[in-house]
Amino acid sequence: MTFYGNVVRPILFTADAEWVHHQTVTWARRASARPWLRRWLRKRLTFDSPRLVTTFADQPLANPIGLAAGWDKSGEAVECFDALGFGFGEIGSISARVSLGNPKPRLFRLPQDRSIVVNYGLPNDGCQVVAERLAKQLPGCPLGINVVPTNDGVDVPAMSLDDAIEDFVLSTQTLQPHASYITLNLSCPNVGCGEDHWASAENIGLLLQRLAEIPMKRPVVLKMRPTDELARIDGLLQQCDRHPFVRGFMANLPSGKPDSLQIRRDNDPDRLASMPGAVAGPAQSETMSRWLSHVHSRMPDGRYQLIGGGGVFTGDDAYQRIRMGASVVQIYTAMIYEGPGVVARINRRLDELLRRDGFANVSEAVGTANAASTLRR
Repeated sequence: MTFYGNVVRPILFTADAEWVHHQTVTWARRASARPWLRRWLRKRLTFDSPRLVTTFADQPLANPIGLAAGWDKSGEAVECFDALGFGFGEIGSISARVSLGNPKPRLFRLPQDRSIVVNYGLPNDGCQVVAERLAKQLPGCPLGINVVPTNDGVDVPAMSLDDAIEDFVLSTQTLQPHASYITLNLSCPNVGCGEDHWASAENIGLLLQRLAEIPMKRPVVLKMRPTDELARIDGLLQQCDRHPFVRGFMANLPSGKPDSLQIRRDNDPDRLASMPGAVAGPAQSETMSRWLSHVHSRMPDGRYQLIGGGGVFTGDDAYQRIRMGASVVQIYTAMIYEGPGVVARINRRLDELLRRDGFANVSEAVGTANAASTLRR
């Protein structure tokens, strides 16, 4: 066990989960304002190797491990991402207007599953405030900005398709000058922000056509609900093939609670039922890996890249996602349970695995598990 696991985490877990979340972002923001502290953190929390250097969305990365959206919701601490060891980071989700999100409590821990239940409902400061904030910061690594239609509250009807598209357009126009890439969040498991619109590949095509009129100046990644339906994946790819600015895909958390959760086996159904939201953690690993394999097998060679995630805690987890088709991997829940040192540990182990298997660079390992599976068939 690490010092974080032995001492820090037990203390943090006595406090409200959302309060701790806000405090960690605040601490990171304060560290960002002190260059000497950022340098000190970088020396202790980074692991570098030529094998890990890669590219994503035309951006050079020191390593393929990124911070997932949801931690820094409104771009407060982006100058600290590289000091924590990340090769890139993503902020958001950010909407056209300010959103307060869902009623509290809306973040819960499942320690026996090393997971969290997330029901935030996309609270953020709105695209204009975030853009002004980012203009005063200089990220030390590539920055993705995740945009989403505004959640105006539980009592407000879901947006029409046209309104949702224009909400995306406003936030994208406002934020893309500050982004290395833009992620379009087309899956909102905890809000009624018009997710049903994006179940249709044709509607996604309408959104992309409207964004093409801006025009788009940054690569775009689509974040969607994971699916096993190959026809749906093919339909999406057909729409995206028409728009060169679409460069990749990633899966959002599926709604509901996985059957594999330990808390279910502990016969504590009432406690689980009292936690609304989607589960983030190792219980999602199988779903996310299967989705990666499906999409990677259908993509044209060299056209798109995938972001892996869903319960990545170790270098072995990251390597598995990469071999299933991910070019890069994002983490979030691992930071809660393992602390900031987890990024360097993941990268160090990933480097060992790449060296063991004879890969000169991490990009050579992308999708190799799928290739092996195809050869066996």
